Amino acid sequence: MEMLLPADQYLKSGIHIGTMYKTGFMKPYIFKTRQDRLNILDIQKINEKIYWAAKFLANYEPQNILAVGRRKYAQKSVEAFGKAIGAEYVAGRFVPGLLTNPYGKKYLEDIKVVIVSDPVLDKEAIMEAAKVHIPVIAVCNSNNVTSYIDLVIPGNNRGKRALAVIYYLLAREYLKNRGVIKSNEEFSYSIDDFEAEEE
Repeated sequence: MEMLLPADQYLKSGIHIGTMYKTGFMKPYIFKTRQDRLNILDIQKINEKIYWAAKFLANYEPQNILAVGRRKYAQKSVEAFGKAIGAEYVAGRFVPGLLTNPYGKKYLEDIKVVIVSDPVLDKEAIMEAAKVHIPVIAVCNSNNVTSYIDLVIPGNNRGKRALAVIYYLLAREYLKNRGVIKSNEEFSYSIDDFEAEEE
């Protein structure tokens, strides 16, 4: 499969750097375990899963997509993704009932697919989506459990550049798949636009 980004750019972003722990769920995506016990994710599989996630998302109108990121480094990426394609997003705390309580102040009734940045921190969104049978895409590191997740994007979900690359590519490929833009050059954002600033 063609790389959505040159391999050196993937590597430079640290998208492949996992944690010292690995779950059985994430074993298929691990390329190797280094001597310092750090698990390294497979770049080819990351690339492939971003490709398929964008294809899957392209089945939905932008307003039917919800991107969620509670982790500090995910918030700017999620917001930039939402703005780039016109999707709903929650950058920060997910308000309980957002997907399940029609009487809630911020109830989102049109959501048909959810993408989360971390299955641990964004667990509330995953559980609510599961309750109302909304498919979930999740960025998962080597230590994550993938229960209730329909499509896994393996990747470093703690690194700000890694998250920026993932959401940048998802937005670009989504717009290409929808026919909004014809080429990468027409995408008017850079990876920097998706990356959280230093504190």
